[in-house]
Parts: sequence; C-alpha cells; structure tokens
Amino acid sequence: MTILNTNSMPIDQTTWSRRDYFYYFTKMMPTGFTLNVDIDVTATKEWLAARDLKFNAAYLYLVSKVIAQTPEFRIGRTEKGQLIRYEVLHPSYSVMHTDDHSISSLWTAYDPDFQQFHRNYLADLATYGDQRTPMPKAPQSGNVYMIGSIPWTHFTSYTPLPFTPLNTYFPIIQAGKYELEAKRWQMPLSVTIHHAVADGYHVSQFLEQVQLAFDHPEVWLAS
Repeated sequence: MTILNTNSMPIDQTTWSRRDYFYYFTKMMPTGFTLNVDIDVTATKEWLAARDLKFNAAYLYLVSKVIAQTPEFRIGRTEKGQLIRYEVLHPSYSVMHTDDHSISSLWTAYDPDFQQFHRNYLADLATYGDQRTPMPKAPQSGNVYMIGSIPWTHFTSYTPLPFTPLNTYFPIIQAGKYELEAKRWQMPLSVTIHHAVADGYHVSQFLEQVQLAFDHPEVWLAS
C-alpha cells in the first residue's frame, strides 16, 4: 500500500533564483508555452508486452518519476499564497467508457516502485473506472497534475486552454497515438508549462530524461 506523499517545502522568494522571472511572467507578461515532440517508446512497449503489464501505467509512472527529479515542475501555492515545492506529484488522467465514449478523471498515488504503482493503478481502475461521473475519485491532496492520452490520434501539436486562473504551476502532459515508423514506435508528447517557473531549457531537459526513461525500462521500471 502506498502512503500518499504530500510533502512540500516553502520557497523563499527573497533568495529564489527565479524570483524576478516569476514576477515578470506572472505580473508583467503572463506567459505559458507548449513543446511537442515524438518519443521513441519501442523499448518500453516491448519490455511491458513481455511481462503483460499496462503501457498506460508505465507512461504515467515514468513521466511522474521524471517530474520527481525536475524541481521546476513541482511548484504550487498554499491557500495563503505561499509558493511551495512538492516532493512528488501524483498523476491525474482520464479513462473513457467504451459504450458512450464519456470520460472520467481518475488519479493514482505515485509510488517510486513501479510494481506498486501498477497495482495502485489497476486498483483505481477497478474501483472507479466504471463510474459515470467527471471525478469519481475525489483528490486528497493539492499535488496532483494533469496527464492524459489521446490514443486515437498521432498529433503534431496539442495545446490545452485553461479558462480559469492557475492555482498551481504544474505541467500539463498529453500523449498521442504511437505509430510504427522505420521499425520504431513513436509517440507524440506535449508539455505545457507556465513560463514563470520554467524556460525552454528546463522543458528540453525534462523531455531528454523522459526519452532516457523510455529507452531503458530495465532500469527505470525494474528498480
């Protein structure tokens, strides 16, 4: 069983290296941006198939594990407005009901052990997956981020459009349909982030680590 990790540390904005950038990109020129790339998922897809494990669970886990190593992606706020950095983020994702194509939003507690996370994921699907409501499993913490998949479309661009003010500065991650190209499985991946907390360099480093994770499932999923 996973103990829900809600650990966080306050950010001292008087010494924070991004203090001026945070002010600029939230007050003077509020800005976010999206990067879209193709990720080679061949090694992970084959590794999972040989073990009869779910690809979506591995996708959620690997992205969450890389986020746990990316401090710029884990910044939120308290109710009093204090900026904080969480230790981990828990993935919130959609499941589709095949009969009417409606969706429900679930979340699964992140666990550093993939096998435990896989069990958590399957348990959440079994408990909440057939409930026809937007959010059958209520969030129990503030450190839940949006990560999704559109497995029917291999897109070249995906940009979410929030219509309410942000309460956190977490990334929004979206994957698309993986397709076979030159004997390699390529999956489109979109990352949207607020410029107040991250620049193109940080997102590029994040994407590089995600590719590394998918290239080496024997290390990232078996450890």
